[in-house]
Amino acid sequence: MKIAIVGATGYAGSEVFRLAATHPDLEVVLATGESHAGERVATHVPALAGVYPETVFAPTSAVGDVELDAAFVALPHGESQRLVPGLVRRDVQVVDLGADFRLKNAAHYETWYGGRHAAPELLADAVYGLVERHREEIAGARLIAAPGCYPTASVLALGPFLDRGLVERTGIVVNAMSGVSGAGRAASDRLHFGRLAANAEAYGLVAHRHTPEIEQEIAAEVIFTPHLVPAARGLLVTAYARVASDLTSEGALVVLREAYDRDPFIVVTEEPPTLKDPVGSNLCFVSARVDPRTGWLIVMSSLDNLIKGAAGQAIQAWNVATGRAETTGLPLSGVTP
Repeated sequence: MKIAIVGATGYAGSEVFRLAATHPDLEVVLATGESHAGERVATHVPALAGVYPETVFAPTSAVGDVELDAAFVALPHGESQRLVPGLVRRDVQVVDLGADFRLKNAAHYETWYGGRHAAPELLADAVYGLVERHREEIAGARLIAAPGCYPTASVLALGPFLDRGLVERTGIVVNAMSGVSGAGRAASDRLHFGRLAANAEAYGLVAHRHTPEIEQEIAAEVIFTPHLVPAARGLLVTAYARVASDLTSEGALVVLREAYDRDPFIVVTEEPPTLKDPVGSNLCFVSARVDPRTGWLIVMSSLDNLIKGAAGQAIQAWNVATGRAETTGLPLSGVTP
């Protein structure tokens, strides 16, 4: 299948590039990077020199000049909603790694992203690309909205308990931390080594854009607080929900095991997962505890924010959409130490 990676110079786009190199059914025929057009991929991302030694980034406009089966779009918010309609009209399958087609309610884009959506007519057609919860809908989909990294970890942790009515749907607290690659490749003062090293920082308080995405997918009220920590990759979520029925720690683990019994990328662990456990893989680790004294469920999850939280998840959804085994071309093991 001939694919384009649009926005291939960012961290998520570069990761699609890397994973595509070992995928048996993906042929990258175009990689765009507006600010690096004309530059060799190997110069911008030396880690890819061995698999793309001569490939050169093209301008974004080049996507209209190439015959494609699919496009993986990894552009900043607001940009893909202007590009995708043209791809859809050409019958190019689209996997959007950005936020532009994740929310079903167009008004939420005005509230949370500060602007009207440029292609609201496509929101109903876009399928949310979290395979573990939307596998049947994704099969055959032509427009896939790959979930955000924080929503992926949060929904996979909380979803099974809300599905069974085991916790209350209000007052859910999600605390999360992510490595700095989640902030993107652009330089900023908050990403300077002197500020970031040996530090941790909460951001997006009460207004983070992933909040409506989480609430949409679990149909519950959430207060979400992300934190930036001094790691390159990795994401760890600890979420709290009021227990609505008799539930023990052992029972909570049973709920997770039953929910993900047939999901190859979900690992249910007895002990709390760490931020580093899944790094380098498309895995998501989940665990849970119940505090009988206070009546709270504590659920934890961790993933690699650039793989299961972005590029790997996008390819996983594409695999399912095109009838392939969902594990095709994706790493089932991480790196350690």
